[in-house]
Amino acid sequence: MNRVALRSVIGGLRSGGGWNRYISTAAVARNVETAEFLKPQNDGVLGAFQWRRMMSTGSASAQTSEEKDQKKVDDSMVVSNYWGITTPKITREDGTEWPWNCFRPWESYQADTSIDLSKHHVPKTFQDKIAFRTVKFLRVLSDLYFKERHGCHAMMLETVAAVPGMVGGMVLHLRSLRKFEHSGGWIKALLEEAENERMHLMTVVELVNPVWHERLLVLAAQGVFFNAFFVLYLLSPKVAHRVTGYLEEEAVTSYTDYLKAIENGKIENVPAPAIAIDYWRLPKDATLHDVITVIRADEAHHRDVNHFASDIQFQGKELREAPAPIGYH
Repeated sequence: MNRVALRSVIGGLRSGGGWNRYISTAAVARNVETAEFLKPQNDGVLGAFQWRRMMSTGSASAQTSEEKDQKKVDDSMVVSNYWGITTPKITREDGTEWPWNCFRPWESYQADTSIDLSKHHVPKTFQDKIAFRTVKFLRVLSDLYFKERHGCHAMMLETVAAVPGMVGGMVLHLRSLRKFEHSGGWIKALLEEAENERMHLMTVVELVNPVWHERLLVLAAQGVFFNAFFVLYLLSPKVAHRVTGYLEEEAVTSYTDYLKAIENGKIENVPAPAIAIDYWRLPKDATLHDVITVIRADEAHHRDVNHFASDIQFQGKELREAPAPIGYH
């Protein structure tokens, strides 16, 4: 192959041509075809021209082949690489393509809306009273800022509500590694709670568009609350869970107010976002009222889980001694 190319170059130079005119580095020609094209012609220029033309055609063919292969990859939604990681094509029950990468069909569920919304943990101990009053103080601040803007209030609430489960799961995870002991399922339960709260937020942002100062407030609140709650969980997990339980009680109240505003016509009962329909397995004609109803039910379940976790520790036991309510939405 090298001798064939050399003969072509020499032929081109005899006619006064330059290197760049006759050499293409964009492709490699096949041996047999190259040999046929590069047989001595009437003069060296013709041979070099035909060789260059063949090389360009080979490059275009190779590029077309790559594009076809890429199209096959895009159509099948299966991407294979050096690491052997593949993404299978997932469909709904009706055969349509599953559009979400943030959760899978087997992670969706139907919310239990029959849960008792009126439950309240009456603060008895000094620690309970501190937790209760702290949450009430935060509620007053949020009400003063958001007033009747229920959508933005829900957005802000979910950015905070998703923090405790993540912090608790992280601390228990590290403790499990240090002490070589199981968590009783509480790591998974708390991380599920954090993910569920995050999905609430992903749904709410489909309905509201926060302005710049609200985004700035979210940034500040998340930075302060995460670090404060992390320190609290290290010092007293039972108080941390009690605070979370009271936060969830306030969330139930906030979403109840949101529903009343929809029912009174103050907020338009728009169609439910597509992500909410798939995540909670809602009917295709579901509305905003349906979405807020299932979110409120989730918050009530989180209320129960965190008050339950706090009660376990107030009784002098560890969380791992009681089975965690995994999948309890």
